[in-house]
Amino acid sequence: MAGTPATAPNGTDRASGGVQSVERAFQLLEALADSGGIATLSELSTTSGLPMPTIHRLVRTLVQQGYVRQDTARRYTLGPRLIRLGETSGRLLGSWARPYLAELMEATGETANLAVLEGGEVVYVGQVQSRRSMRMFTEVGRRVQPHCTGVGKALLAQLPEQEARALLGPAPLQAHTPYTATEPQALLEQLAVARESGFVVDDQEQEIGVRCIAVAVPGAPTPTALSVSGPEARIRALETQEGSAALVPVMSRVAAKLGQVLAP
Repeated sequence: MAGTPATAPNGTDRASGGVQSVERAFQLLEALADSGGIATLSELSTTSGLPMPTIHRLVRTLVQQGYVRQDTARRYTLGPRLIRLGETSGRLLGSWARPYLAELMEATGETANLAVLEGGEVVYVGQVQSRRSMRMFTEVGRRVQPHCTGVGKALLAQLPEQEARALLGPAPLQAHTPYTATEPQALLEQLAVARESGFVVDDQEQEIGVRCIAVAVPGAPTPTALSVSGPEARIRALETQEGSAALVPVMSRVAAKLGQVLAP
């Protein structure tokens, strides 16, 4: 007869071989992250679907270990001990991605970048630079605003529209060049087009003379995007090539292969 899988006294799910309490602890951390990094116990119960006694027990343990903190308003936030894990994971992500970024650089001749969305900002976690004397360079670990970069818009396009709208806010966005889209609604329209086309363009929106094409990395556990950036004329030339050498198909193939590696 079908039913709920039995759980051993030590918390091990007999059917899956997983430890239920560990799975639920990570479920709570994910729910807390999805809530913007701060939530009450009742909100965590609603978003995670876990019973309140379980939440109390797990949160108490996570607080003791430093992975969760309680503020003065009795809300819970992601704790500082997660920072080291995130930084290490980010460095490893760049290492895992390097062969794929190198493949993309070799195929295009231009700098290949990898970025993730963290706290409403774009974080560059990997890069393989072009061999050309005139090339683009972005320091790994650099944080930038998402609305004016190719990878940033590719990351925003992976979010539900309401989440992207909330992240951008209602106020005009910062202009970095005369080409930067500063109206949130105009940017949301760009994101809708990007979801249909599968790629996004930064046409001198972050820096004059620089063009960037970006695509999402499908299957990655967190919004992830890769891009090719370089002088505007060279990138436009790549975009107009015909056949299998066209830029976006090459990028999409590399992104798909990287996504398979990163998929949980």
